[in-house]
Amino acid sequence: MNKTLLITGGASGIGAETARRAATRGYRIAINYRSREAQARAVVADIEAKGGKAIALAGDMAREADILRMFEETERSLGPLTHLVNSAGISTGPGRVDAYDAAALAHLFAVNVVGLMLCCREAARRMSTMNGGTGGAIVNVSSMAATLGGRLGSSAYAATKGAVDAFTKGFAREAAAEGIRVNSIRPGMVMTEMTEGRLKDTAFRAGIEASIPMRRVGQSHEIAEAILWLLSDESSFITGAMLDAAGGGYII
Repeated sequence: MNKTLLITGGASGIGAETARRAATRGYRIAINYRSREAQARAVVADIEAKGGKAIALAGDMAREADILRMFEETERSLGPLTHLVNSAGISTGPGRVDAYDAAALAHLFAVNVVGLMLCCREAARRMSTMNGGTGGAIVNVSSMAATLGGRLGSSAYAATKGAVDAFTKGFAREAAAEGIRVNSIRPGMVMTEMTEGRLKDTAFRAGIEASIPMRRVGQSHEIAEAILWLLSDESSFITGAMLDAAGGGYII
């Protein structure tokens, strides 16, 4: 079967690593980016150099028009969509509740929650057997922050990921009889472009690693492999699941 995978936020970190590894397994890849065009095109070049097929697509997850165009361009260039990874996400940075900014909160939820839900809507419209599709698999990238409300100062970000998990469970039940599997993966602290700045602080990193049962941060490829398993037929009886990929979670 031809496999077409769209990855939002695929230009860097977990998304980029998932794209590179998926291409070696026969997926045709659409890599969405918002501002990291050079990085997205570099991932495409890496994939094509190894004989794979990939395209880079600009799009802001806070803009419905961008999402619609992204799905249309994916199918026009690569064929019917069969797989989706919602990896795009932002963080407002550390901030206490009494310092919240309404506009920043609205944008955070627009990207992390509403944009993800609209991507799932567009995938369902294409994948569902009720709509003439042949089914498919979706992985939503959540976070271990959803389980405990996040580390101090990250409650807003954690709230968006809690919403992702709740939506994933509900969507999975709705779509299960229509050939669509939907799961979420909850990474813990992983070395990516988003975290590497903070993790260069040796004291900060030591404190983080002391709070993880495995006593280390994760690597992007470890999360990518778990995502690819959830996308694959090897997990064919799994939907509505939350997979923790976090070195054991937190030591409280």
